Amino acid sequence: MPREGFATRRRAALFDALLELILRDGFAHLSIADIAAELRCSKSTLYTLAASKEQLVTATVTHFFRTATEQVEARVAASNSPRERVIAYLVAVGEALSPASEAFMRDLDAFTPTRSLYELNTAAAATRVQKLIADGVAAGDFRNIDAAFAADLAASMMSRIQRREVWAATGLDDAAAYRQLASILTAGIDAGRQ
Repeated sequence: MPREGFATRRRAALFDALLELILRDGFAHLSIADIAAELRCSKSTLYTLAASKEQLVTATVTHFFRTATEQVEARVAASNSPRERVIAYLVAVGEALSPASEAFMRDLDAFTPTRSLYELNTAAAATRVQKLIADGVAAGDFRNIDAAFAADLAASMMSRIQRREVWAATGLDDAAAYRQLASILTAGIDAGRQ
């Protein structure tokens, strides 16, 4: 087996283990030594992944969003109708966020680079929802609504979810809030509910 393949698998396994750790416990309070101890590796091994704790966390959160996007898009691709695709997309986003603890979400929001990643992913998700809604309007599955407005409405709620405002107002975690958004949005734009 080539050494490079082992290194790539080992790197991926470390990122996955680190992701599991920070999703569960958050990351602000962790030092490189804490992370190394939790992952049962050396600090020097971690420094092969990134030059600092901040860069390591940012790379791990990037890995989280990239993997989540792939999973979400796979769910959308498996859906048969525009309505199912919108529901699948929003529910899958919620499911992707479901392992995230309150500590992780608090730390994600407090650390500028990871908050920026979440904001970037939220904006991309809003654009994707707009496309899915526009496709549904064009196919006649959704009422003849302004897709940009419906997507902006969804984006506003997605931003409120991301900023923890929905959690503060309702107690719903991000995953539950995305499921509620999918239900309300699709019921409101369904062509059968004019």
